Amino acid sequence: MTTDVIALSPRMPDAWSVLAGLLSGGPDKLVDTTGEGAVVQLCDAQGRPLVAVEAPMLIQVPGEAARLFAAVEPPVPFWWTEARATTGVAEAERLAGTFAARVAALTGGTAWPPEAAISVAVVPSEGVGVAPEPAAAQPAVDVLTDKVAVVITDRSVVAMTAWLSDAFRAAAASERGLQIVSPAGSTLTPAVRDALPGSPSRWVVRDARDGYYDGRTGAVLRWQEGMFAPVVQPDGVGGELHTPVAASFQEFHDTGERQLALSFRTIRPADDRLVLGGALEAVWRELTGGAPAGWSTAEPANLPWSPERLTEVAHARSPEPSWFVVVGSPSRPGLAGVRVTRTKAGVEEDVTLAFGYGAYEELPLDVLPRLAETLATRHHLCSMLVQLRKARRDLAVPARFEGPGVPLAFVLGADEVRAMPDDRARRTPLAVQPVMLGSKARPALYYPFLGDPSDLSGWSDFERLVRHLKGD
Repeated sequence: MTTDVIALSPRMPDAWSVLAGLLSGGPDKLVDTTGEGAVVQLCDAQGRPLVAVEAPMLIQVPGEAARLFAAVEPPVPFWWTEARATTGVAEAERLAGTFAARVAALTGGTAWPPEAAISVAVVPSEGVGVAPEPAAAQPAVDVLTDKVAVVITDRSVVAMTAWLSDAFRAAAASERGLQIVSPAGSTLTPAVRDALPGSPSRWVVRDARDGYYDGRTGAVLRWQEGMFAPVVQPDGVGGELHTPVAASFQEFHDTGERQLALSFRTIRPADDRLVLGGALEAVWRELTGGAPAGWSTAEPANLPWSPERLTEVAHARSPEPSWFVVVGSPSRPGLAGVRVTRTKAGVEEDVTLAFGYGAYEELPLDVLPRLAETLATRHHLCSMLVQLRKARRDLAVPARFEGPGVPLAFVLGADEVRAMPDDRARRTPLAVQPVMLGSKARPALYYPFLGDPSDLSGWSDFERLVRHLKGD
C-alpha cells in the first residue's frame, strides 16, 4: 500500500514530461493548480482531487533518498518529483504510481516504491468515515474532523516534507490537532517528532496485535469521538481504569548505539552584517571535523550547506519565524532543526541537534568544554544542554520504547551569568562546581554531570541546578 510515490531522475522532468505523466491517467482527468502554482492536481470529472504533484526538486545533498526511504539513489545532483494520492480512492493510488513510473521512464530515472506502477490496495480507514475538506484547503490531509486533521501515510520513514509541513500549519491555523497514521515498523525523523505538540496531536501506528497505538508513548488507541484517543479500561485486579501499552512498543533491544544530543540558543544583534548558522557550523566542525552537508526548509534537505543562503531565506521571511533542517554526511549521521525568530532582543536561533554513533564508535566528549567556550565567546550563546541517549545511530525515531537521555553538561552564557545576583551562578548546591569559560571578568559557565546513560540521577542534579539558578 502507498499514498506517496517519488520519481528520482538524473534529468529535470520538463513540462512535457510532467504533462505526459499526468495524461497517462487518461484524457478524462482534469488538471488544476494550487500552492501558488507549485502543486499540480489531477482531478476527476466531479473536480475531486485524485493526485497532487509537487514541482520537481533538485537534490544536491548525498544520502537523502537513502535516509528517507532506503532507496538506491543516483549520483547527486538528481531530481526528486513527488506525487501524493488521495487516500481511500483506489483510482488515485493507481494514477500516482502510473505518473511516477511514466516520469521516471521519460527522464531515465527510477520510481519509488519499485512497484509504483502496479495497482495497489487502498489504505483501510477502519471506521474513520469523515470526508476530508477540499485538497486546496488541506492539501496533505486525508481525514478532517472538528478536533483533528489526520494524515495517513504508508512511508517507512515519515519525514517533514513540504506536504506534512503544510498539514502542520493548516491544523494549527484551524486550532486542530494533527494525527499521523503510519504502518507497523515505520519511523519518524527527529524533525517530525520535535514538531508534534501534545494531545490531541499524535503519531498513530497501525499494529497487528493491538490495532493502533501511540508511537511515542505506547498507549493503545481507538478511533472515538472524531479522533484517535487512548483506550481506557479496568485492570484485572482492583478494577481501576488504565490505558494499556502496546506489546510492540515494549519490544526494546539495546544495540549499544547512542546519540549525542545538543539543544542550544543564541541571540545576535540584528544588523546587516548578521550571518546565521555560524554557531551550528562551529558545533558541527568540533564534533565531526567538517561542516554540515546540506539544508532546506523541509525534508529532504536539497541544498548544499550555505550560511549565507540560509540567512537570505530567513531575512526574506522576517518578521515571521523560519525553520530549517540541516543534515550531515552519510558517514556521520547528524540532523538539526533550526528555528530563527526576530525578537526585541535581536535574532534568536534555537537549535536541536543530534549525532549518531555505533556501539564501538568513540564519542567526542572531550571536546565539549572547548565547543561550549567557542559558542560562548564567538556566537552569543544563551544556554546549552548536552545529553547522551541510548538510541539509533541513524537518528530515526522508532515506534517503541527508547530510554530517556541523561545530561552530560549544561552551559550558561556570559550575559545570563552576569544578570544573576549574588554570585548565584558560580555557587551551586552541586558537588562539582562549574568551569569558567572565556574571560575571567565576564565568563560563561560550564556545569558538568555524570553522564552515565544507565543512571538517571543526573536529572535530579540538573533539576536542582535549574531551581537554584531561578532562585527557587
